[in-house]
Amino acid sequence: QVQLVESGGGLVQPGGSLRLSCAASGIIFSINAMGWYRQAPGKERELVAAIISGGSTNYVDSVKGRFTISRDNAKNTVYLQMNSLKPEDTAIYYCNANLLTNRGATGQYWGQGTQVTVSS
Repeated sequence: QVQLVESGGGLVQPGGSLRLSCAASGIIFSINAMGWYRQAPGKERELVAAIISGGSTNYVDSVKGRFTISRDNAKNTVYLQMNSLKPEDTAIYYCNANLLTNRGATGQYWGQGTQVTVSS
């Protein structure tokens, strides 16, 4: 089995910062890409940021210049540094990994989600 465990969410004032972490563990052979999605109440889940094995990244326009995704390949961990947070960033943030297991199967895996609330 594969598990993705997120941490780092919470309540922060507008303009503040948070750092999310997501550690993948289990029968992992290699990870192709990892990313962060978010879902706000009444809205569809959207891709916030992603990073592939070579290090290339992409971001949704609304977070460019404020969020930074990074990855520690040795630890199978992805981070999302969120600065200059806005109330509209409030959502549940989900970690996602596209990976190959030791059994030769590829697939998408999700974390349980972590709440980020930006409010004064």
